Parts: sequence; structure tokens; C-alpha cells
Amino acid sequence: MDTSPAAVFTLSGANESWTMKYIVFAFTAQGYFLTLFLNITLIAVIGLEKELHQPMYIFLCNLCVNGLYGTLGFYPKFMSDLLSDSHVVSYNGCLLQSFIIFSYALCELTNLTVMAVDRYVAICKPLHYHSTVTRVRAGKMLVFVWMLPCCSVVLSILITTKMSFCGGTVQHNTLYCKLTISTCREQLLKFVFNGISTSFYLSMALFVVYSYGKIFFACRKSRQNQSKFVQTCVPHLITYLHYIFVVLCDSFSIRLSGTDLPQWFQNFMSVAFLVTPPVLNPLIYGMNLTPIRTKIRKMLQIRQENCVFSDSSKE
Repeated sequence: MDTSPAAVFTLSGANESWTMKYIVFAFTAQGYFLTLFLNITLIAVIGLEKELHQPMYIFLCNLCVNGLYGTLGFYPKFMSDLLSDSHVVSYNGCLLQSFIIFSYALCELTNLTVMAVDRYVAICKPLHYHSTVTRVRAGKMLVFVWMLPCCSVVLSILITTKMSFCGGTVQHNTLYCKLTISTCREQLLKFVFNGISTSFYLSMALFVVYSYGKIFFACRKSRQNQSKFVQTCVPHLITYLHYIFVVLCDSFSIRLSGTDLPQWFQNFMSVAFLVTPPVLNPLIYGMNLTPIRTKIRKMLQIRQENCVFSDSSKE
């Protein structure tokens, strides 16, 4: 039994015969470009408009940045695999992809939790909002959003690299490298670390449930709060519930490995948390948040007027 890390790992989820791989590549490329366009557009709108330089929109901007970060760790390698007969990745490349994807996943959760805190203070304690959620504290929250997941994933990777390896195939029929990369058995240290991490992030999820319980109660007393809830909380709640759902799909895909379910379905379940949130998040917030929707409409009108003026000047 080989217990040393292999120089190259094979992605077992990509071993299926891709008879229509070029069609899959075309749709994947379109999905990636759509993801880039939507997120970059929302980031540009928030960055260029001073009226949107508020904590809520800054956190939303960071959510889009994280979406771009996560898709960067998946799409280029996956599209390369579609055009290749071999679906391999080096040991260091495997660890790098694991870091990017899993830090993205945890950062998405911490960012959505911070956004819930922001909405809780804005609706339940509106008189103290500007003194509580200042720009300095918003900056500290952003540091927390990134530092906690990155440190958690780095520690997990360091523990994983000390574990035994069995062969050079990434387990669980996945299209990307997971931290479990072909480890032979679970060590006590990693088991304890995973338990502590899971408990901590679960407590964050429970806090979101608690904060929305308080928000629901506060909205019953004020029509103004009800309007705030529809405008800002409903998009966040949809985004949060959707993300929890796709993360659970990834967990179920591991348990479904080896069943009679189609390989493509298992593959989609395993990457849904990477593919769907970066597309839906900017769409949901762009359509529901009136200030962003208004700014986008104005930018499009100005661009159209400039095009008309340019055509008329040529005549």
C-alpha cells in the first residue's frame, strides 16, 4: 500500500466518456462568461457609484468578488479537462485547487452571515445602525469574512498533507480536488478539527436563523420595516437558503457515489455550490435592490444615448 502522495492525481469524476464533450464545453464556457459578466457588472456599479458605498452594498460587492474567486478555481481546470483525454492534476495543483474552492465555500457562508448581522442591526436597531456598523467595523468584518475561512482551510490542508495516501485517484467521483485526496484513513486530529470547524460554522448558521427570527418579529410592528425586509432581506434569505441547499447537495453526492444514479447528475450535485450561487447572487440582488437596479438602468441609458450621439455625429 502506497502511503506517499502521488505526483499526479486522477479526477475520478471525469472518467466518464465525454461523447458530447465539445457541446458540454460550449455550454460551460457560456456559463463561465455569464458568471464573469454578471459579477463584474455588479462590482463595477457598486464601485463607481458613491451612493452605494455603504456596508450592505460593500458586503454584496464582496460576495460577488468571492464568486469570481471560487469559479476561477473550478472553471478553467474543468474546461481544460473537457478538451483533454487525461483528467489529471499535480499534487501541488490539487492542494491549490482545494484551497481556492473550499475557502470560497466557507467565505460564502461567513459573508452571508455578516450580511445577516448587517440586516439585523438595520431593522431591529435602526437608530444605532450608523454608529454600530461604521466603515471601520465593516472593514473589520470583511477581514473576518476572508481570514477565518482561509485559516481554516490552510490548517485542514496542513493536517491532510500529514495523512497517508492510497494511490493517485481522487475519491468520491468529483470533478475537482477535495481535501480528502485519496487519504487511506481518518486521523484523530483531523476528526477533531473537522468537528470543531463544523460546530463553529453551524453556530453561524443558527445565528442567522436567530437574527431572522428577530427581524420577522420587528417587521410585524412597522410598515417601514416590512418594506426594508422585502427590499433587502428577501434577496439575502433566498441567497442563503439556496447556498445551504447546494452545499447539502455536495454532501449527498459523496454518499451517492457508487449508486445507480447517472454520473452527470452526481457530478452536477458536487459542483452546484460552485456554479449556481455566482450566477444567481448578482441576478437576485440586481433585480430586487432598487438602488442597484436604478443605477444599472441609468448606465444603460447613458451608454445608449452616447451611441446615438456618436452615430448622429458621424452623419
